[in-house]
Amino acid sequence: MPTCDHCDAHVSERFARVFTDDAGALRACPNCSANAGIAEVSQERAFQSRL
Repeated sequence: MPTCDHCDAHVSERFARVFTDDAGALRACPNCSANAGIAEVSQERAFQSRL
C-alpha cells in the first residue's frame, strides 16, 4: 500500500496514482495538507498535460 513521503500515512492506490509526481513521489496527503492544496496540484497537472 502506498504511503505519503511527508508523513508516512497510508493512502489508497487511486490517490497515489493521481497525486504522485513524474518521479513517483507523493509529497502530501489529506492527513498532512489542506485539501485545497491537493486540488490546486491536480488542476495544475491537468493543465500541463494538455500542453
